[in-house]
Amino acid sequence: MKRLFSFLTGLSVLAGSAAYALPEDGGVTMVPPASALAEEVHFFHDGILLPIITAICLLVLALLIIVMTRFNARANPTPSKNSHNTLLEVVWTGIPIIILLIIALPSFELLFKEDVTPDGKQVVQRGDGQTVDFVFPNDFPPSRMVKRREHLQVMLDTGAERRTLSFKDDYSVDGWGDNDLVVSLKEPAPIGASVILRGGRSTQNVTGCPMAKRYFDACEKEVVLAPTLTLKVTGYQWNWSYGYPDYGDFEIFSNMLPEEDATPEMYRFEVDNRVILPVGETVRVTVTSKDVIHSWALPNFAVKIDAVPGRINETWIRGEQEGVYYGQCSEICGVRHAFMPIAVEFVSRPAFEAWIDGQRSLAGLDPMFDRNSAKFAQADTAGAAAE
Repeated sequence: MKRLFSFLTGLSVLAGSAAYALPEDGGVTMVPPASALAEEVHFFHDGILLPIITAICLLVLALLIIVMTRFNARANPTPSKNSHNTLLEVVWTGIPIIILLIIALPSFELLFKEDVTPDGKQVVQRGDGQTVDFVFPNDFPPSRMVKRREHLQVMLDTGAERRTLSFKDDYSVDGWGDNDLVVSLKEPAPIGASVILRGGRSTQNVTGCPMAKRYFDACEKEVVLAPTLTLKVTGYQWNWSYGYPDYGDFEIFSNMLPEEDATPEMYRFEVDNRVILPVGETVRVTVTSKDVIHSWALPNFAVKIDAVPGRINETWIRGEQEGVYYGQCSEICGVRHAFMPIAVEFVSRPAFEAWIDGQRSLAGLDPMFDRNSAKFAQADTAGAAAE
C-alpha cells in the first residue's frame, strides 16, 4: 500500500534518499530523484501526466460501460437515427486540445531546462560594514541577460550562516537589463561577510519542494551556475570511456565488474572505474560513440542521451550530495548490451582534486592542484566560491 500511495500521489523524494539507489524487483515507480531537475521530471509525470491519464481511462471505461448497458440490442431495440451533433463534436474536439495544452506548456519549460546547459554566474564581494551597493556585471548575450528578479539571487554569508535575501524586503535592484545591475541592500553587509550575487536565466526549483508548491509555482527558485568542468563520454562495444579535457590529456575506461568480484545485488551495476565528479557543481557532459549507437542513462538525474558515432550530443548534471548513482546503457547496442553499466560518484571538491592529480600521475603528468589550498569552485564555502 505504501508503494501504491507513493505512485498515486507522486510526492517528491529528497535527494538524500537517492544515494546508492538501485532499481527494485517488482518496482513500478521511477528511482528516487537525486537532483532538482529530476524532481521536476517526477512531478511532471506524477502530478500532471498521471492524473490526466487516470481521468481519461476512467472516463473511457465509464463510456464503454454506458454504451454496453444502455445501447445494446436488448435494451434499445430501435436504434437512434441521429447522425450529427454539433455540440458533441465541439466538445470531443475542444477538450483534447485543452488537455494537450495543459501537458505541453510545462513540458516545454522542462525540455528547455534539460536541453540548454546553464550559463549562470556568481560574483562574491566582501562587506565592510558600510557599503550597501554591490554591482553584478550583466555581461550575458542579449537573449540571456538578467532582466527580472527571478534571474537574480542575493545571499549573505557571515561564515557561520548563509541566508538568501528577499527582494524588496532586504534589497532592491537598479538597472534590469543593463550592462551592470546595482544591488542595494537595506542594511550594510557586516565586516568580512560575503555578499553572493548569482545571476542567469537558468533557474530551477530548490530541491525538496513539495508538489503543492510546484503546482502553484510557489517554489523557491535558484539560479543554476555555468559548468565548471566537462565530462567527455564515449561508448564502445561494450564499455565506456571518460575524459576530463579541463584537467589534462588522460582517459579512463569503465568496465562492468565480473560476477565473482561483485556482490549479487551490485552485479551488472558496479564497475572497475567509477566516474568521479565534484558535488554541488554543474558538469557539462558530452556524449559520442566509436562504433554503434549507445545511450548514456542516469535515472536518478533524469538523464538519458544517445551516443551516436560521428556526432557529439550534450547534456548536464549536478549532484546535490555526495554518493554513488548507477545507470546502464539504454540503447540495444549488441550482444553485450546488458553489460555496460554506468557508475557516477560525487565527492567533495578536495577529494575530486586529489583524484584528478592521481589520474594525472598515472598518465605521467604533473600535479595540477596545490594540496594546501583547494579550489572550491561552485561547491562554495564561506567566501571561497568562484567569482
